Amino acid sequence: MRLILIAALTLLTSCTGKPSFNDAALSDRKLNLEEFFEGELVAYGQFQDILGSVRRNFVVTINGDWDGERLRLIEDFVYEDGSTEQRVWTLTKTGPDSWTGTAPGVIGTATGQESGDRFNWTYQIDLPIPSATGETETMRVSFDDWMWLLTEDRLLNLAYVKRFGLDIGVVTISFEKL
Repeated sequence: MRLILIAALTLLTSCTGKPSFNDAALSDRKLNLEEFFEGELVAYGQFQDILGSVRRNFVVTINGDWDGERLRLIEDFVYEDGSTEQRVWTLTKTGPDSWTGTAPGVIGTATGQESGDRFNWTYQIDLPIPSATGETETMRVSFDDWMWLLTEDRLLNLAYVKRFGLDIGVVTISFEKL
């Protein structure tokens, strides 16, 4: 029975469509990551598992600093259960529309590409996960983040999360400049 369930979930996840730079642009806006993330932002998000159940909600405040070469993002997460987490990203612009980045827990280097109103960011990370015993464990997952500039001060992010090459859920985040 378990094997049938795994096969069915694998088939289901392989049929889900994901964004692509080949998709038509949603607007004529131009996303400049360093401009959007400069200063203070707030974001609201949630993680949904592959079956659509919301498993975790969070609010994150972000302080971004662009020095002309490097974009530093200090992200302070507060989850619905009151737990907190801080992630500090250091992003480097490597070309007119390309980026690399690092943060504690990220395996190797994250890579990103801007195109029109979109940004795609991919990386692997050892993500802290609370356990039933109250201890924090880590789970190695891959993120395929897609961001769309909706207005001058709003950005929508859908992050497709995989473990062992299989989709396990989606993180939806709405960023707002303050």
